[in-house]
Amino acid sequence: MAVDYAVIVLYLAGMLGMGWWGMRRATSKSDFLVAGRRLGPAMYSGTMAAIVLGGASTIGGVGLGYQYGLSGAWMVFTIGLGLLALSIFFSARIARLKVYTVSEMLDLRYGGAAGIISGVVMWAYTLMLAVTSTLAYATIFDVLFGLDRTLAIVLGGAIVVAYSTLGGMWSITLTDMVQFVVKTIGVLLLLLPLALIKAGGFAGLASRLPADYFAPLGIGGRTVFTYVLIYSFGMLIGQDIWQRVFTARSDRVARLGGTAAGTYCLVYALAGAVIGTAAKVLYPQLGSPDDAFATIVKDALPVGVRGLVLAAALSAVMSTSSGALIACATVANNDIWARVRRLRSRHRATAAPEAPTPYGAPGSRKATRLHQTPQPHQTPQPHDEVRGNRLFILLMGVAVIVIAIALNDVVEALTLAYNLLVGGLLVPILGGLLWRRGNAAGALAAVAVGGLTVVGLMVALGVLANEPIYYGLIASLVAYVAVSLATRPTDAAILAAWRERLSPPATAVSSTPGPSGN
Repeated sequence: MAVDYAVIVLYLAGMLGMGWWGMRRATSKSDFLVAGRRLGPAMYSGTMAAIVLGGASTIGGVGLGYQYGLSGAWMVFTIGLGLLALSIFFSARIARLKVYTVSEMLDLRYGGAAGIISGVVMWAYTLMLAVTSTLAYATIFDVLFGLDRTLAIVLGGAIVVAYSTLGGMWSITLTDMVQFVVKTIGVLLLLLPLALIKAGGFAGLASRLPADYFAPLGIGGRTVFTYVLIYSFGMLIGQDIWQRVFTARSDRVARLGGTAAGTYCLVYALAGAVIGTAAKVLYPQLGSPDDAFATIVKDALPVGVRGLVLAAALSAVMSTSSGALIACATVANNDIWARVRRLRSRHRATAAPEAPTPYGAPGSRKATRLHQTPQPHQTPQPHDEVRGNRLFILLMGVAVIVIAIALNDVVEALTLAYNLLVGGLLVPILGGLLWRRGNAAGALAAVAVGGLTVVGLMVALGVLANEPIYYGLIASLVAYVAVSLATRPTDAAILAAWRERLSPPATAVSSTPGPSGN
């Protein structure tokens, strides 16, 4: 295993080095949070594919293939379908908004009434997404080094927090691009053909497995429908995904690059299911389907190749973890903390004024003029937004590691996060983009009614039940339409400003020369 260890250590060191290099490019808020909004098609599509295909898509996708056969591809397949829908129908309009968070989009569309509630919901979702991604380090480092669970989480989490804090989105973009390449080589070009050959090819699979393993809906039609509601719709509205759309250099890059990334996801979904099916032939008695990936990597691959494939799994986890972390920190700083500071400032501004100082007394206007001495011109120092966002990434990263250590049930945590996100925010976000009559009152009602319905049914029926997301979406849609129609429409000035933001530029402007993603 010495060669495999060397590959992994070099990979981790490279991630930290890229974080340090990215720090030199992150000189503004735009650079730090959205990579200066100047990624070209190659880097945009690679990093978008990297963030959506995490540990659940790699390790979990192989596990579903082990359990259900080729139909186990549906989970990752619905992620790809959601990304394709986002890229083809919405990404260009999203990129034109020039905002940093989903809540800022809701503020623009509805006039500032829905932002704080949506910010809290989105923060909870991104936090739990980062936590569940971080938990995957325990599995990978146990396979690699036999590390204790807590130590594995701290080690993997600390590396991601370090490079994300140093360079923000630039560091994450650079590391994600490397992770995309490593993942492509490790999973698609090495593990897939080697596993299939070892299992006897497709003929060997067909001869040793029941026909259900090759049925398109062997996993169950209801399960596929639930995947569409949770994962496809989740792709449309998640802050971690939108923040990558904001990095695109142009509408065209967002649309075409995202379409390429979505297509890649479809291929990756099928590859994971085939690898899992091959593992079922080779190791039919595994204790858990999620052990299929680690088992086939350890037993079926030669030295060196094994290290590269495990680095690919680590890449999948790190790309999702870092993307969720910066999304969580961006929402916490820009949508929650910034609003709290503004509320405090307004409160101080509306407080009772101090009693006037007698004219001529120390501190009065006359005394100030008499004792004033000329001062050289001084430019006020701007607020260091990069430093503030960097601090929030560090704080959220520490919180993610602590929660990951304390948390036991990963599936329930992730399901809870997705149910709240889709049940509470899908309708007001898509309604704002598609329906002019929707207003702030309808958006607030949709978030409240959808969120409460989801929570209530999860308490009554269990977190993993399908019904909470079904009825939560229906309740949210009914509340949004009914309240919007029963109350005053959105102010015409707000809608005019919104349409102006969404309008494509009148003339194409060539890109400014300088550093950019290609």
